[in-house]
Amino acid sequence: MIKCISYWSTKDGLAGKTTIDEALTVVKEAGFAGMELCIGTDGVLTTTTSQAECQAIRKKIDASGLVVETLASGMCWGFNPTSNDPAVRGKSIQLHADALQRAAWLGCKAMLFVPGVVKSPICPDIVRYDIAVERAREGVKKLLDVAEKVGVDLCVENVWNGMFYSPLEFIQFIDSFGSKRLGVYFDVGNGLGYHQHPPHWIELLGKRIKRVHIKDYNLNFNWLGAYSFCDLGAGQVPWAEVMAALRGTGYNATLVAEMMPWDPGILARTSAAMDVIMKM
Repeated sequence: MIKCISYWSTKDGLAGKTTIDEALTVVKEAGFAGMELCIGTDGVLTTTTSQAECQAIRKKIDASGLVVETLASGMCWGFNPTSNDPAVRGKSIQLHADALQRAAWLGCKAMLFVPGVVKSPICPDIVRYDIAVERAREGVKKLLDVAEKVGVDLCVENVWNGMFYSPLEFIQFIDSFGSKRLGVYFDVGNGLGYHQHPPHWIELLGKRIKRVHIKDYNLNFNWLGAYSFCDLGAGQVPWAEVMAALRGTGYNATLVAEMMPWDPGILARTSAAMDVIMKM
């Protein structure tokens, strides 16, 4: 597997303000083999970035020696693909179609996509579950047409969106499209955060997992609700089981740490923790 970290984990990455040059430099200096790019409506990489600009970014990546195969989008939180407003749904799909094109121009092989929101602490929308799933299906179908055209995998993430909290339902959704371009972007920490056992999800999802995010999560329960993401190795993710499950599926692609918010030591701590985890 390839040791990577998210662009969002750099100092001003979440705001999209870290330059590509700076991000590549600090990520390489911290001992990572690769980085995940992130796209938005503002910042250094957007849905209006030109083909020439994307190709210039790829030249910088190649010169750095880092592996950059994936592109992440957080635009679904502001433009919910399952919104009750059809204009918002349409805008979201257009933004992500544009993002898929940029992924191809950047030479990325896969793009993360949040298919919609039922209810989430990250998005104010509340959408009835059955309606949200049907809208998610419509959105994924449209984006798959683009993904297949440009040659980029569309990877649906398990995330705090109130949708697909069962691996069995998730499998049915993915398989219903019958497309080799569609898969799962499995986030280990997110799964633990909604009281699931990540290794079991990995075993069940199997080859559907095209890409992996890693975070850790603290489950030290008290009646005040003391749950939170935390440094890798400081939570209760069963990393040895996770790694064994991933190897059991034959997964050998990028392993992207998504660590936020930034602090001065986050890259170094994450790099060291990943060295330990990846040997398990």
